[in-house]
Amino acid sequence: MDGWESRRKRVSGYDWCIIKLGVSGVLKGFDIDTNHFMGNHPPFASVDGCTIFENILPNDLVERKEIWTEILPKSPLNPGSQHFFELNNNTVFTHLRLNIYPDGGVARFKVYGEPYKNWADIAPGELIDLAAAVNGAKSILCNDMFFSHMDNLIMPNRGYNMGDGWETKRNRTPNNKDWVIIRLAHKGSIDKILVDTCHFKGNFPDSCSLEGCLIEKKDEGSLSHDSNIWVPILEKQKLMADAEHLFSKEIKQKGPFSHVKLTIYPDGGISRLRLWGKII
Repeated sequence: MDGWESRRKRVSGYDWCIIKLGVSGVLKGFDIDTNHFMGNHPPFASVDGCTIFENILPNDLVERKEIWTEILPKSPLNPGSQHFFELNNNTVFTHLRLNIYPDGGVARFKVYGEPYKNWADIAPGELIDLAAAVNGAKSILCNDMFFSHMDNLIMPNRGYNMGDGWETKRNRTPNNKDWVIIRLAHKGSIDKILVDTCHFKGNFPDSCSLEGCLIEKKDEGSLSHDSNIWVPILEKQKLMADAEHLFSKEIKQKGPFSHVKLTIYPDGGISRLRLWGKII
């Protein structure tokens, strides 16, 4: 029963579920997963969306029919299967309504897209995590993510377990170093750094450093770890197991930066990277 299942409908109509997105954004695709629902999956599903930034009561979302726009038309579903739908839409949405016809069970509904942040709402001088995925940051390149994905570095909250971080393989090469490049959510200066090795006890890096650069997004194709545009932000710092490491006075240059490169020596795992700063 690890999913949403509605009762068997004996009358006309369909069932629906309204979801407030964790982050508003431009949608790129859906995964409607009927895993384990073999004799009770919905034969069809559709998705509507709306954009409501102000506070709104749940009943208003139900009653105000005019706010909803069809994103995914009524589409067939199979039992016990993932169903991927690609979208071509530039509208920012805050809420979705999953409709199932006429009833049944959906195990997971996953929404893929690009987070939207209204930077005009950020007060001048306000500190914000420029490396947060929920603000629009993105891990774009690394040399190794054998055990876990580089995107975990910039996810919300502390890591849930050792797999919820960025961990590289054991490297026996003398003087090895692993690295990851992150596009910041917005160009800005960096005032405070947090490197968290949560859950990494026997496999945390010995040390780390951080560098930054200022380029346009369109020029990322030529960006590499050994480009001569990297500027030192944080020189090599020792790390400890399963701990949060906060740096502010150690920052050499604050920016402005558009991208950063985190380097770990010689290998290992980092759970989260936080870069608090001011947008420019």
